Amino acid sequence: MIEKDNEIEIDLLELLRELLSKWWILLFSAIICGGLALLVSIVLITPLYQASALMYVNNTDTSQNNSSNTISNSDLAAAQKLVDTYVVILKSRATLEEVLKRVGLDYTYEELEDMVSASAVNSTEVFKIIVTSKDPAEAEIIANTITEVLPDKISNIVVGSDVRTVDYAVAPAHRSSPSYSKNTLIGILLGLVLSAGLIIVIYLTDENIRSEDYLTQNYPDVPLLAVIPDMSSSRSGSGYYSAYQRQLTTKSRQKGQSHAKK
Repeated sequence: MIEKDNEIEIDLLELLRELLSKWWILLFSAIICGGLALLVSIVLITPLYQASALMYVNNTDTSQNNSSNTISNSDLAAAQKLVDTYVVILKSRATLEEVLKRVGLDYTYEELEDMVSASAVNSTEVFKIIVTSKDPAEAEIIANTITEVLPDKISNIVVGSDVRTVDYAVAPAHRSSPSYSKNTLIGILLGLVLSAGLIIVIYLTDENIRSEDYLTQNYPDVPLLAVIPDMSSSRSGSGYYSAYQRQLTTKSRQKGQSHAKK
């Protein structure tokens, strides 16, 4: 970090070296946060399951008027446009309350509406009904009950059109959420970001002078008279302090040898 005219220039290479020197902090934070994210996912987040059923939009009025018993592109386009209408009817209060009545579940209309979603499959005249629940068997029952209730509701509202079931729902064997691997990865990344941010903040706010390069770069007009050697380098057997110790040891040995000769 270099100061020029009350402006601070950050040396990215120096900052990178600072992060690499604290690699053990980054690793520890990543492991801790990843483990906490996994623990929260297992203990605190309720697993959810999804059951889905497929239904086909049948434009019966157009088919009956077609003497050749073939379906044209315009018929398919009309059926695709009806999908959005059928989804609205599916999520209406009358339809969902009829589903609750048949299944006998203690849900409100609003709660069941949040559990049910529907959309077209790849812009075709087939649409998928998805039910999300904490109980896989319950999700299956609700989805299949909707396929039973919906055709009558649609035929009473949209004249000349109905829907037919393509595929019934089955009880899901695996949860749809939470994803343990995804949440753990998010926790690891969060730990890395937080620890790296803390290291950077400490580095940028550190006002201690740790090298002569800092003085020569920030105060080029001020002469550097002396540098105090790093005494910690004596641990590795090098540096000024160790050299001084070796000189003393050599001199003491020489004196000892001269006394022995006398």
